[in-house]
Amino acid sequence: MVYAQPMARAVVEPAVRELMRQCVDGRERSTTVTLGGDGFDMHAHVRVGPVAQGRVEVSLACWVANKDTARYFGDNPPSRDEALLPPEGTATPDEPLTARVIGHLATRLEALDAPRPDRDGHLTVTVPFAAPLRGQQ
Repeated sequence: MVYAQPMARAVVEPAVRELMRQCVDGRERSTTVTLGGDGFDMHAHVRVGPVAQGRVEVSLACWVANKDTARYFGDNPPSRDEALLPPEGTATPDEPLTARVIGHLATRLEALDAPRPDRDGHLTVTVPFAAPLRGQQ
């Protein structure tokens, strides 16, 4: 999917940075972010939590909600449920999209390991707590 890298840079990286800043108290934080397209919205559930001194675990699950024009003409736009993972919503993670987005993220955050599945279908990498973005100092 050609949108994986823009999604990683435009919405997932900033969310990870903000969650890293918030989890200095030692607690895990999470959020869901969206990148809109013409006929679809791409969503990512991002979770960040400390795992060891100077390291955090970044977990990610991505999916796409189709905004097909016919649904709007039929007065049935995508529901809020499609923007959330269970138990709050009905979305199903898209494994290939998640793998591409976390691959870009892992490179930019200088991950200490390869993406791996976690406890609930997300892909996870461990990164240095103050991971620099490639190309930025």
